[in-house]
Amino acid sequence: MFCSHCGASLEEGAKFCARCGTPVPGPGSAPIPPIPPTPAVKAVEYAGFWRRFVAYIIDRIIIGIPASILILAMVVPSIVALCNRNWNVEDVPVAIVTFIMGWIWLAMLIVIVHVLYFTWFESSRFQATPGKMVLGIIVTDMHGQRISFLRALGRNAGKILSHLILNIGFILAGVTAKKQALHDMLADCLVVMK
Repeated sequence: MFCSHCGASLEEGAKFCARCGTPVPGPGSAPIPPIPPTPAVKAVEYAGFWRRFVAYIIDRIIIGIPASILILAMVVPSIVALCNRNWNVEDVPVAIVTFIMGWIWLAMLIVIVHVLYFTWFESSRFQATPGKMVLGIIVTDMHGQRISFLRALGRNAGKILSHLILNIGFILAGVTAKKQALHDMLADCLVVMK
């Protein structure tokens, strides 16, 4: 007699297979159907630094085109208006402050759009920005699940810290075991191959 599961030879009168533990049918009982093999679990493949870098460049191009159009739409008319005006000495400080404040508001708007772009895409059903989708990578939590909007927002806010420390936070993605950048570690996230 042989085990219906692993094929090992069975001792006479054995109730279980000595190798795999499968129950052995008794005399006159219906044979126990073999247990189907469990599918192999695919190992997680983390997205490396260069793949993430190329995805980021693609996303920056996608964001940069409308941002450039917005900048041109706001700046060119302002410069033309400033050049066509007769200036008094008293008007110069006010014009400089107004011009600088306009740039600050524009920069803040671009940062907000940038953060929302990454946050929305990474917390969406796609789990990836268009740049990441092109390269076949997604953002997950530590268990491979989709992240929430708030976690994605925290992850992207963490990128500010990664930038402030001379981009070392981003470089960590090339040297850590799970290819996590600083902002990934702060938000308990992984960037993996889809």
